[in-house]
Amino acid sequence: MKHFLKETDFSPAQVAELFDLARNLKATRGREIASVLKHQTWALIFSKSSTRTRVSFEVGIHELGGNPLFLSKNDIQLGRGESIEDTARVLSRFVHGLIVRTYDHAEVERLAAAGTVPVINALTDFLHPCQIYTDAFTMAERWAPSGGDLFASLRGRKIAFLGDTACNMANSWVLGANLFGMKISLAGPAGFAPSADLNGLLAREGFAGGYDFTTDPIEAVRDADVVYTDVWVSMGKEEEKRDRLALMAPYSVTGEVFAAAKPDAYFMHCLPAHPGEEVQQEVLDNPRSIIFDQAENRLHVQKAIMTLLARRD
Repeated sequence: MKHFLKETDFSPAQVAELFDLARNLKATRGREIASVLKHQTWALIFSKSSTRTRVSFEVGIHELGGNPLFLSKNDIQLGRGESIEDTARVLSRFVHGLIVRTYDHAEVERLAAAGTVPVINALTDFLHPCQIYTDAFTMAERWAPSGGDLFASLRGRKIAFLGDTACNMANSWVLGANLFGMKISLAGPAGFAPSADLNGLLAREGFAGGYDFTTDPIEAVRDADVVYTDVWVSMGKEEEKRDRLALMAPYSVTGEVFAAAKPDAYFMHCLPAHPGEEVQQEVLDNPRSIIFDQAENRLHVQKAIMTLLARRD
């Protein structure tokens, strides 16, 4: 049994296999292996609301032949004080996999440690690995020649991440970029440099020092193949909204900032976007904005993740 809690839970060779599978699933919409999850039920435990994550996983499980079971945290005893460990042990007797979207990253780790079915991290405040795999796949679709090596096409490419450089998306992109052989440059306020927790994880994975951090957005995007941003006020940070908007205003992806990247650079955002804040509408509307391809690919990449986990179960 294997879990997917962080980007490095799959080896580079396994990621390459996963990307090839996602490409096939996208081309066929899963018709060839629609029985992968036949007679299986996968539970989605969500403490945070969602559009793309919930819909893509529920549709993906259905298309793989399985049954999705959505469980709000408040719908089950976990919301009334039952321990994470007991929840994992009980649900493991009923379902074949757990897909968890929550706040504390330790919750998905504890569920994985106590349960006996695969656990997928569908977002925590620390990491969002499903999104990063999807984003990398979306990039590789454009850089790999037809039928070429998707994973290899990422090596040496540069991504610039602007804004809240201490959020889960920035953390995940730092870890993912190192796994994919990419370069990453972060640009944000001085107090938003990567955390000690992320630096510790990078060191344990053999990626110590695997990023550049600057307070200058133009410096970060110079020679970038991709310019990436995320919302400045994530769920759970609403009380900090006024301060965050003022502090991060210099890091908005404007047309000028985007133009400082490579001439053929792409713009990416995991959505939902807030035009006029972390990105300007002109950039969202740019022909090299591939935000909706990212959104669609959540379905195909997550189906590939579940397929590999089911095969290894």
